Amino acid sequence: MNREQKQELVSSLNAMLAEQSFVAVTHNNGLTVAELQKLRKQMREAGAGFKVAKNRLARLALAGTKFENIIDLFKGPTGIAYSKDPVAAAKVCSKFAKDNAKLTILGGNLDGQKMDTAAVQTLASLPSLNELRGKLVGLVQAPATKIAGILVAPAAQLARVMSARAKQGEAA
Repeated sequence: MNREQKQELVSSLNAMLAEQSFVAVTHNNGLTVAELQKLRKQMREAGAGFKVAKNRLARLALAGTKFENIIDLFKGPTGIAYSKDPVAAAKVCSKFAKDNAKLTILGGNLDGQKMDTAAVQTLASLPSLNELRGKLVGLVQAPATKIAGILVAPAAQLARVMSARAKQGEAA
């Protein structure tokens, strides 16, 4: 890789990271190509991404971004997991690390705040943005359903009383 290609890689990585809200740094010691492809596929499905870059180039790309405080994590065979949804990348990394001992989470950064491994695991346990939206819609719809049930209940009770009275008149 020549100097121009390295500069181009650093600038594209910098631009890509500037758009993200969460970055996790992982050690991927001994992962096979197939395992990395599986991880990348899971990341894409969750709306996140995973990139392996040379540490020196990754440090240069992080300089000047809100993720600058995690530069010290780039030692050894590292990978970068990133996403706009703060929970997506953390969830996939955490789940993949549980299933595969070759991937370990070193730490991360959420909108400028440095996180250790435990904080990333805690973030991974939170519900995703779509799950929160679903719960919110459910909470908003529940009172409306209850109100509709209350409004219909007196008419239903009146209909049952009339039906019972009619049956009582037929029996007599």
